[in-house]
Amino acid sequence: MITMSTLSWIAAASLLGGVLSVACAALFALTARAAWVPMLVSYAIGALLGAAFLEMLPHAFEGGKSVRVVAATVLAGIFIFFILEKLVLWRHCHVEDCEVHDHHADAHDHGRSGMLILVGDSFHNFVDGILIAAAFMEKTQLGIVTALAVIAHEIPQEVGDFLILLHSGYSRARAFMLNLLSSLAMFAGGLIAYFALQTLQEWVQTIIALAAASMIYVAVADLIPGLHKRRELRATLSQTVLIALGVASIWLVGYLTRH
Repeated sequence: MITMSTLSWIAAASLLGGVLSVACAALFALTARAAWVPMLVSYAIGALLGAAFLEMLPHAFEGGKSVRVVAATVLAGIFIFFILEKLVLWRHCHVEDCEVHDHHADAHDHGRSGMLILVGDSFHNFVDGILIAAAFMEKTQLGIVTALAVIAHEIPQEVGDFLILLHSGYSRARAFMLNLLSSLAMFAGGLIAYFALQTLQEWVQTIIALAAASMIYVAVADLIPGLHKRRELRATLSQTVLIALGVASIWLVGYLTRH
């Protein structure tokens, strides 16, 4: 039976997840530490893959649906997120000159690229809130791991978004406030999903499978290709260690919350 404690977890995780990622992103961008973003991306890859393969998929396969149905759901999810990325609703920009926005590179575009970023980011945050809610409704431990993975990949994304807003002509204060407002979509998504899924319990397992698909897609299709731009041995070793650290941290959190 769903209890209010579950709602409290969802509200806290979705609200803090959005606000914390924006605050950390602003700190990196405003203190000229954006060069650390590749390190954050590497760690985020490990966190996403660890959450997907060590936590989300095992829970999805343990539900009432057959393994074949769950696997098909993950496959369909990857295809869905591919389409969303084509619509610029799921793209992760980690640098100011993200290739998706090259056609808005004009510094006098009156904020068009910034608004495009905000629309896509709000949609993405809303979906993340739904995924977090479904995970907590399945199990608190799964929700915690999912929220941590979401926060890990939101921080480098928000850094890129923040830089694009500045490039589009927004002031630092306005860019921060707009990103903060966009992050509240995660809170809205979490609350709406909580109340909706109480009467649609059979959808929880499907959404968890879709959550795994989103994490796999973001890590493999969006984040990993960016790492290949740095081919030197030192960068490769650093990336490998940070990815492993991301996986290990998810495993550790999952282990501690289960015992």
